[in-house]
Amino acid sequence: MTVKPDLAAGLALPFASTAPWKGSSARLEVIAVIDETADVKTFVFRPEGGGWFSYKPGQFVTLELPVPGGPVWRTYTLSSTPTRPFSASVTVKAQAGSIGTRWMFDTLVPGMTLTASGPAGHFSHWNHLAERYLFLSAGSGITPMMSMLRAMADTAPASDVAFLTCGRTPGDLLFRDELEMLARQMPNLTLGLMVERKSAADRWHGLTGRIDMARLKFLVRDYRQREIFCCGPEPFMAGVRLMLEDAGFDMRHYHEESFGAPSKAQTQPQTKVQTQSQAQATSAEATSEAKTVTDDATAGRVPSQVQGAAPTAAPPAQDGTAPAGYAGDGMQLQFSRSDVTTTCAPGTTLLEAARAAAVRIPAACEAGMCGTCKVKKTAGDVAMEHNGGITDEEIGDGYVLACCARPLGPVTLEV
Repeated sequence: MTVKPDLAAGLALPFASTAPWKGSSARLEVIAVIDETADVKTFVFRPEGGGWFSYKPGQFVTLELPVPGGPVWRTYTLSSTPTRPFSASVTVKAQAGSIGTRWMFDTLVPGMTLTASGPAGHFSHWNHLAERYLFLSAGSGITPMMSMLRAMADTAPASDVAFLTCGRTPGDLLFRDELEMLARQMPNLTLGLMVERKSAADRWHGLTGRIDMARLKFLVRDYRQREIFCCGPEPFMAGVRLMLEDAGFDMRHYHEESFGAPSKAQTQPQTKVQTQSQAQATSAEATSEAKTVTDDATAGRVPSQVQGAAPTAAPPAQDGTAPAGYAGDGMQLQFSRSDVTTTCAPGTTLLEAARAAAVRIPAACEAGMCGTCKVKKTAGDVAMEHNGGITDEEIGDGYVLACCARPLGPVTLEV
């Protein structure tokens, strides 16, 4: 007997009668919008027509937002937990000048639907099982931490986890009430709340200032024995990285995520002067948003853990010589479904070439992480250096990320 879902009645659907949501251009329905703070909202979704979500805590989804002037794609970390699979949520902060997130704030209401893809991403404690964890976050970087902590509370409430989150003021601390409730329910949860400033009206009795080693040791004396996850504005994470490195922490047990390309701090030596300067900008979350075309970067996070570049072919020549297949008139690109053929100079990404030819390829992070610009390559070779937005299996099936793939000769894309 087939059980007909009664969505209107809000009934929980039995797993046996529904399938997990697969976000390849699938639709999500908004079922709730929750005001978290003055500039942060949580949007709760369910699969259109029924179903449930299967993902790892800390993963993200990419939403297609139909803003005036044409759709944009924004990637948001899920703040919900997969242990409550019949809905999923993103917690979003609208930055000044944002387009996509502002549209969500002003337009998105229960009953509306969006096209989405995902979930995806590697930033999850399920990928790094340990006896003890330390979650460090600032601002809306708390969202993947909440997903992981909520999963622990549901499945392993005795987990040994230290949860330290920072905000500008007490009123900016996200999920404060829930965190304090979980701290009472989870016997091994150490909760640390820290704000940059307070007023007399705040009645704040927690820590004030910015994270440093003295405060970290005060809150989490055994931090060296913990698997550390960090998320927040890039200056915040840069400061945490340097602080831990200076303390001799084994960075193999440190994981972070951010929006945009991997920071220079991950690949270049950094001085204390640089970090201090960056730390002064911690409160300016917009600093971390300027790295990508997404205007809503802090609303959601994409893992920036560099899993190792995965070039699918040899990189373009760096000495000025033309690579094989380049005859001087440019690399020939054919977009088969669009019936468009064009050329581009060596070093141009497939995404840049597509835009120049007025061929639309959806893209979000444009740093090889979120996977939104994944396209099928049916002929030719490319050099691609991604940051985890595509799997080896997908590469084997002929897919590439247009934002970070550069043609090495004539290429045909199924777009």
